Amino acid sequence: MKNIFTELPKNFEAEVFEILASSETVKIERIISKGHTSPETGWYDQEQNEWVIVLRGEAVLAFEEDESVRLTEGSYINIPSHKKHRVDWTDPNHETIWLAVHY
Repeated sequence: MKNIFTELPKNFEAEVFEILASSETVKIERIISKGHTSPETGWYDQEQNEWVIVLRGEAVLAFEEDESVRLTEGSYINIPSHKKHRVDWTDPNHETIWLAVHY
């Protein structure tokens, strides 16, 4: 048994993506951010839908054709496939722990 809030990395030079479980159609991952944002060069444009919840911390998601959405602890959102989005902000002082389900 593991705990989503333990075994956090000590070094946060890069955002951390960890696959917790996967199958041919579903991937569940823990993402850990600390002041990280998406690369300036583009948008995420994913083949699968993505349901994401912020378990700890805060973040701001931006969508290509919509307003930004602020996610706080417990906030979740479903992002349809090919809906272009990016992470505009995560808390630089505290870890933001996400749980993402790609389906």
